Amino acid sequence: MALDCTQVAAQDTSAPAMVELADTTATMVVEQPDSLVVDTVAKPRRGFFQRVADYFTETEEEVQANARKKFRVSFLGGPSYSSDTGFGIGVAGVANYRLPGCDYPQQPSTQTVFGNITTKGFWAVGIEGTTLFPHEDKRLNSELVFSYSPRNFWGMGYERGEVKDGYTKLHQYSARVALEMLFRLKGMFYVGPAVRWDFAKSGKVDREELFEGQDRVVRNYGFGFVALYDSRDVMNNAYSGWYFYLCQLFRPKFLANRYAFSTTDVKLCHYRRAWTGCVIAGEFRTTFNFGNPSWAMMSMLGNTSTMRGYYMGQYRDKHITTVQVEFRQRVYKRNGLVAWVGGGCVYHDGKSFKNWMPNYGIGYRFEFRNRVNVRLDYGFGKKGQSGFMFSVNEAF
Repeated sequence: MALDCTQVAAQDTSAPAMVELADTTATMVVEQPDSLVVDTVAKPRRGFFQRVADYFTETEEEVQANARKKFRVSFLGGPSYSSDTGFGIGVAGVANYRLPGCDYPQQPSTQTVFGNITTKGFWAVGIEGTTLFPHEDKRLNSELVFSYSPRNFWGMGYERGEVKDGYTKLHQYSARVALEMLFRLKGMFYVGPAVRWDFAKSGKVDREELFEGQDRVVRNYGFGFVALYDSRDVMNNAYSGWYFYLCQLFRPKFLANRYAFSTTDVKLCHYRRAWTGCVIAGEFRTTFNFGNPSWAMMSMLGNTSTMRGYYMGQYRDKHITTVQVEFRQRVYKRNGLVAWVGGGCVYHDGKSFKNWMPNYGIGYRFEFRNRVNVRLDYGFGKKGQSGFMFSVNEAF
């Protein structure tokens, strides 16, 4: 919170305070001891809007003090809109904390708690983040998400998604639990095991043929490993550094997977300062699903991080590749603007790796905590697709 900067008049107590008592016959002067002097100048009460402004404002002294805190939580709410979800209200909380031995200047661990509900009936709640151990020798990535999505379902393949009215209503319940325990090998390079559980259930649909005979209730149990290189200065809002992530998961039949397959997920990001107040961020990401993934586990185009503005799930297939470059410019104090351009493709083999779709957009940033941004993005895609998104932390 910001310090109360209201100026209060100071009394001079270097000489005895004097109080005059009036009388009809004489004036008597009485000395009042310093210990009885009371400052009667009251501080004005802070109004509601001023208290809100204080919540979003930190002095440089507070920034330095908060950076050393063992635990801190900040909450924020705001609107959202996209073509597939409608208008919504989202609430996000960011918790920064330090385990014993993780003293400043080591960056804190972070968890983001979020909830969202929209006019079209979508809702989602979850928590995700990274816990850092002393000296960053180990880190634990965790994710827990539950959601309900009354969305349109076109089936599998780019060609299906191109049929404008070729969809059916899909009332999908989903849950996901993911854990990655990483150990430092050398420098900023980590490796470790990973486990993941996914659940999806659809209600009754009008066009069963779009599921191609697959079950409408699917569960997947996976295990594998992660290799990570991370030289970013700050995890959730990097100004410089590299980030390389490789996750290999296996979902074999002996783990009770009716749909057995493996997933290779690769993400490469680079951040660099360009000119005063500007950071250029680039991301390349690709996911390969080999085997027999279900309709719920296929790669889908469009979310709040990549291919922003596309209807999530209209284009889905075994594999996906996306690329984007974003310019992040601080404009005035805590306010900033961004602009990005990119593209993506869903495909099932080398021959279908040709249907690239464009993506671009603009956004607003407000740094409501040191290196923690609120972001409002408006993304555009092909054939008039667009969407407005509210979130905490950068898209990548």
